[in-house]
Amino acid sequence: MSDQKNIKYDFAAIEKKWRERWLTEKTFKAEKDASRPKYYLLEMFPYPSGKIHMGHVRNYTIGDVVARYKRMKGFNVIHPMGWDAFGLPAENAAIKNNTHPAKWTYENIDYMRTQLRRMGFSYDWDRELATCDPAYYRWEQQFFIELYNKGLVYQRITTVNWCEDCQTVLANEQVIEGLCWRCDHPVRLRKMNGWFFKITDYAEELLAECDNLTGWPEKVLTMQRNWIGKSTGVEVDFPLEGSDMTLSIFTTRPDTIFGVTFMSLAPEHPLVEKLTAGTDRQAGIREFVARTVALKQQQELDYELDKEGVFTGRYCVNPFNGDKVPIYVANFVLMEYGTGAVMAVPAHDQRDFEFARKYQIPIKVVIQPAGQTIDPAGMAEACTEPGVLTGSGEFSGADSEEAKGKIIAHAESKGIGRGKVNFRLHDWGISRQRFWGTPIPMIHCRKCGVRPVPVEELPVVLPKVVAIDRSGKSPLHTLEHFYKVSCPACGGEARRETDTMDTFVESSWYFARYCCPDFTEGPLKKEAVDYWLPVDQYIGGVEHAILHLLYSRFFTKALRDLGYLTIDEPFTNLLTQGMVIKDGAKMSKSKGNVVDPNELIERYGADTVRLFSLFAAPPEKDLEWNDQGVEGASRFLFRIFRFVMANRDMLKNAAAGVVADQLNDSGRILHRKTHQTMRKVGIDIETRFHFNTAISAVMELTNLLFSATAESAKEPVEPAVVREAVEAALALLAPMTPHLCEELWQEIGHDLTLNEVSWPSYDEEAAREDEITVVLQVNGKVRSRLQVAPDIGAEELQEKAMADRNILKFSEGKTVRKVIVVPKKLVNIVVS
Repeated sequence: MSDQKNIKYDFAAIEKKWRERWLTEKTFKAEKDASRPKYYLLEMFPYPSGKIHMGHVRNYTIGDVVARYKRMKGFNVIHPMGWDAFGLPAENAAIKNNTHPAKWTYENIDYMRTQLRRMGFSYDWDRELATCDPAYYRWEQQFFIELYNKGLVYQRITTVNWCEDCQTVLANEQVIEGLCWRCDHPVRLRKMNGWFFKITDYAEELLAECDNLTGWPEKVLTMQRNWIGKSTGVEVDFPLEGSDMTLSIFTTRPDTIFGVTFMSLAPEHPLVEKLTAGTDRQAGIREFVARTVALKQQQELDYELDKEGVFTGRYCVNPFNGDKVPIYVANFVLMEYGTGAVMAVPAHDQRDFEFARKYQIPIKVVIQPAGQTIDPAGMAEACTEPGVLTGSGEFSGADSEEAKGKIIAHAESKGIGRGKVNFRLHDWGISRQRFWGTPIPMIHCRKCGVRPVPVEELPVVLPKVVAIDRSGKSPLHTLEHFYKVSCPACGGEARRETDTMDTFVESSWYFARYCCPDFTEGPLKKEAVDYWLPVDQYIGGVEHAILHLLYSRFFTKALRDLGYLTIDEPFTNLLTQGMVIKDGAKMSKSKGNVVDPNELIERYGADTVRLFSLFAAPPEKDLEWNDQGVEGASRFLFRIFRFVMANRDMLKNAAAGVVADQLNDSGRILHRKTHQTMRKVGIDIETRFHFNTAISAVMELTNLLFSATAESAKEPVEPAVVREAVEAALALLAPMTPHLCEELWQEIGHDLTLNEVSWPSYDEEAAREDEITVVLQVNGKVRSRLQVAPDIGAEELQEKAMADRNILKFSEGKTVRKVIVVPKKLVNIVVS
């Protein structure tokens, strides 16, 4: 084979050539095509923060491999890209640079678009969109109005984090130890009017459809189910002592209702203030409520506070047995779940048990597990096992599970309760007191109330010339030309809504707009969304496993019910890729361990960066950054380039087909390895997305190719076999390292590009091993070996083993007790 030493791999020139060709020729433009099955591949679109990072590179490379692979498999692939462009960072940058958020955003989009193109991703750039474009969010405003008219949007008072100094609402993440993250001034809770999407109307369907999402990771489905949080139980009314009011509780354990010894209220429960008004406990309870609510606002949703409570001085009455029950305000009760009041049964709930022990509240056992007699005085923890009811009136002696339904029926017959289904999920608050977001298209009139903006007047556009105060507060409520409008109903003076929408709204339907980004007659073009949706494969970080995915699912169902879509779920398959780790931590600016993709591309080329991000770990696992791994990926591509370029004349002139029965031993081995590699790579990509093992298989093939064609090889390999191996390696690597593979494919004489050829198909017969070695043992000790066909049956293998000369020698005169056959590996004869 030819000398390779002086061949230079100019990856920069090659990559520039192919990305310009793809862009000019619109190679990846997607059009409807009834002759081919469609395939919608989508990665979660980025926020235009300024630069792509290695997490982006990994995410988008994974998606690009699948898109290119599916294209070669004959699918009509749509692979769009756009920008999740609204958000707080743009406002902060606008304040810092004294500019409009749009300027900063679009400059970043331009820069990041260039970066993505340098990576060679196969996007249909004609479908690009930015959510901050009025041409996009006008349709979002229309959806809002239509959902409002359908009763799925409403306003109510809600509690928010309020910074008086900045005059703005803060997200929980922006409250640090009770202080504003921006100005370090104290944050207080404030009640404000906010807009909500009625996602709870879809709770049952959102939960039930989880069972149909068979292409989603089970851990994500578990998170979705837990977030929706369906509970079946009973709501019971406890009369307040000395009042005509009642306190309603929801419980999933009606079998324990005779064991209630105290009641717990959420700090935000409206009865708290009424129960303590004018009493000597009022001030202390107010202080406790304020402190608890502020602390809860700052914690993660799954963070568990140390259990604390305050006795209100008031009692309610258990309607089942007449017991007088003290009422506490407790920090562990959630207002968002059930009624915000919880009946406490310390004998049978661990949280209640700990609270009761702390505050010396009586414990009453009402369920005795089979074969046990539990004494409250000797309990070290709550008993949560099922058993037989005791101390439960007419239900005593009943099985605790069977008693649940009977107790619910009793409550309903006596008018003291009703069976009920509750959800942890609560309605989606979408109001934000920010400037850089989609304006909420509503108008407030003193005479007519709240009215939607007429659809023909959409979009309500953010002002183009605006100065954002250094405090960060939205200027919209100070701009008369924005908020001062006429009422669409009476024509009188009115005020435009100055809140903007949560940015999750934009990302809840962008995948549908990609199907028809230039459509101007409505939000979605029916023929386009009916053809392309649902998304066949969605790829993104597991950090979006709950909110983004849940909101997208809700929006899909809502748009279906508005008549825009015919699908029930937006994403058929979901892949959540792992993080990129360096020095034991996730890459981030704050940790100082960021690797700049631009620097890597300059030094090694995009194909090397792509290859390393795929080879270092399976996509669902975290990727540990390794400089040596990048070097290794680069060397591998250099070797392939040099080999092909050194032998291109031979490869061009070699016969296009292989005559298997005319090959010498070296040729037969390489021919077999080529077809085995085609089989393995196809399986690894198609069934598991295990690109690392697919790449490893190609590396094994090329190592054999290089050694079989080296000057030191025992016998020459037929050129046709070498060509077959090279073409297979290039086609198999094409989705992963497209620039290099296209260049070499062209160099060996092909007129069609790899984007225009089919994925290589293997010959099962050619991939079959000639023979395999099976170990033969007697009592676990190796005594011989057999060369057999790889598809030999267990019975035939045992017969051959028992007839082996060495096996006969070591088992002579002994009784065969057992024969253990491990197909394709060993036979162990147990004798005594």
